[in-house]
Amino acid sequence: MWPGTGGRVGVLVAWAWAGLCFVARERFRAELLAGGLWSCSTGPRSLAAWPAVADDAVMRERPAGQVPAIVVEGLRKDYGEVCAVDGVSFQVRRGEIYALLGPNGAGKTSTVEILEGHRQRTGGSVRVLGFDPGAGDRHFRERVGIVLQSGGMDAELTVREMVSLFAGFYARPRDVAATIEQVGLAAKRRARVRTLSGGQARRLDLALALIGNPEVLFLDEPTTGFDPNARREAWDMIAGLRACGTTVLLTSHYLDEVQQLADRIGVMSHGHLVEESTPDALGGRDVSGTVISFRLPARLRGSEPPAGPWDQAAGPAGEFTMHTDEPTRVLLALTRWACAHHVELPGLTVTRPSLEDVYLRITGQAEIEAGDGH
Repeated sequence: MWPGTGGRVGVLVAWAWAGLCFVARERFRAELLAGGLWSCSTGPRSLAAWPAVADDAVMRERPAGQVPAIVVEGLRKDYGEVCAVDGVSFQVRRGEIYALLGPNGAGKTSTVEILEGHRQRTGGSVRVLGFDPGAGDRHFRERVGIVLQSGGMDAELTVREMVSLFAGFYARPRDVAATIEQVGLAAKRRARVRTLSGGQARRLDLALALIGNPEVLFLDEPTTGFDPNARREAWDMIAGLRACGTTVLLTSHYLDEVQQLADRIGVMSHGHLVEESTPDALGGRDVSGTVISFRLPARLRGSEPPAGPWDQAAGPAGEFTMHTDEPTRVLLALTRWACAHHVELPGLTVTRPSLEDVYLRITGQAEIEAGDGH
């Protein structure tokens, strides 16, 4: 041992040995599956034309837009007598950010873990980059990146050592320095992991997921612990990954984050995919009625604004509200009326249902239907 370095060298050796054991275990498991010595009940396979483990050359020859990055058909996961995922089907296009949302117990965690290859399914068909995640070998794992809600890292390694260690697990890793720079940890590259703040540790999680240059990235609550500025920077970085062709499956409880990033959204409740659309159209947001509200100036109290009927709040404030499918017509009549009386309309607002409003309505309705046994 070199003087003063025995502890850190020992840690690096331990991590390298752990990585080699992981690769050997995954290869052995894949061989058992291929030889039929490991029985996994995967149910019907409607995509039977695809091999259980995709051939790299075949996948590279296919045009990027021809085959979706993720294909899920009739996915089912049972835990004993409890059905956590019941017949879920969806697809994620290459280069798309797809957000999978749902309350606790909806089945989204089980779904994502099956897609990552961390959990076996009970039935249905799943393909990620053409691979069956449940049987995927190292070739599959080298092409996906995963950011869990919390990850285990050696507290005594530096940021650069940690990222370099993970880079060694991949055949074609990204540049270590560039990856650290991309996640905003360049100034902390020599800092030990134990000295990082919660947000900085989360950035390191992201760097470890990116270092393998993944084609599909699973992000589970990626900005937990970030301050507002850091969250915006993370959003820009994730959007940049999409621009480079990376496919992202996102789970998040921050609906403003989903609104900002997602191309499409799937909402799960009680094991079912109950709604799927773009953020702007989910639950009919794009055609939902607009809410117009304002307060009537004191000198016009008692007057009836045009383009009614209006809902008037009780009390002296003179607040009026309308739900309308013709906001342009109503606003034109209302502002003309205000200009004719030479007044401003305090508190004038025009709003549509937010993504949070629609999400709560969708999941609330699903709760009611589940309670009725539908």
